[in-house]
Amino acid sequence: MDKVMIRVRMSAHDAHYGGNLVDGAKMLGLFGDVATELLIRNDGDEGLFVAYDAVEFLAPVYSGDFIEAEGYIEKSGNTSRKMKFEARKVIQPRPDISDSAAEVIEEPVIVCRASGTCVVPKDKQRY
Repeated sequence: MDKVMIRVRMSAHDAHYGGNLVDGAKMLGLFGDVATELLIRNDGDEGLFVAYDAVEFLAPVYSGDFIEAEGYIEKSGNTSRKMKFEARKVIQPRPDISDSAAEVIEEPVIVCRASGTCVVPKDKQRY
């Protein structure tokens, strides 16, 4: 199966800490959305996310950043789906220039990597 990617802009509502820093758990929420789409495409069912076995937060994310979250199914078992995820910052605000300035990041910054397992019960698998 191919990779699935979503892109979202972090809003002021996503900022959880001082300096408009976004909580790392927001990246895990994006990975959950990617996993859901992967399972629907693979099995015809949303399935259930049962565990992350590795999570690395590699760079800060701020309000105004555009994040791409991507994932793929690495291995399929009878009901389990082992997945890998990566989140990258692709656009960032430039408040040093003006209140509305932003720029595309030439080399996207990897902000988070993770791997985890989802399960789709046999009776829910349609494909």
